[in-house]
Amino acid sequence: MIQKSAQGANLRAIIFSAGLGTRLKPWTDQHPKALAVVNGKPLLQRNIEYLQRSGINEVVVNVHHFAGQVIDTLEKNNGWGSKIFISDEKEEVLETGGGLLKAKPFLENSRFISINVDMLTDADLGSMLAFHEQEKAMITLAVTNRHTARYLLFNKENQLCGWRNTDSFRERIVKPAAHYIEKAFSGIAVFEPAIFDHIHFEGKFSVIEIYLDLALKYHVTGFDHSGGKLIDVGKPENVIAAEKLFV
Repeated sequence: MIQKSAQGANLRAIIFSAGLGTRLKPWTDQHPKALAVVNGKPLLQRNIEYLQRSGINEVVVNVHHFAGQVIDTLEKNNGWGSKIFISDEKEEVLETGGGLLKAKPFLENSRFISINVDMLTDADLGSMLAFHEQEKAMITLAVTNRHTARYLLFNKENQLCGWRNTDSFRERIVKPAAHYIEKAFSGIAVFEPAIFDHIHFEGKFSVIEIYLDLALKYHVTGFDHSGGKLIDVGKPENVIAAEKLFV
């Protein structure tokens, strides 16, 4: 069911689905990455069903690249049983931060979750939400100990301090610490709706900018779910690997 209204205060999620999916070429020359298939199911369906397993049945989907295909598929399948709200970025893709800000009317009334459409995981969202509440966090980021080139940096109190790219040797620190703990971001976050009162960016920008900006004054923390299933299906070769993990 696709809705145009932003009414309601149930726990919602936003699935970031608007990207160009350049890493998934040539599939994305003719299709949106959200509809790339793993064992017969599009990534978008898999993440909608993943959210349903944690009782989240109201989902915002932002669209840009082949937006019509995404909307048509959602309508044909009745949102795979969830209430879907479309955040329309057809005129200009806004990246994850700009996309989140544009979706504010759908998300500003209650705590919400974000997830990248090309990430598949079995991370326990119930435990993550409980951790977020226990920590009284403004934002909680799902992280693991896996190897990557791009790390989020936390201090010993598990507060976000910055990021580091080990390939380019670049890093950005917003909260200095004696020692930084490297964690790999899983593409899932829990937000308090108050974040919208503190976003000072406009237009096209990464959601990482929001994390770092709010970490200066507010509690932005990491929920470690190392040991579970997690794969970035943004590359063609990872589709095969994902089909071994997610039936």
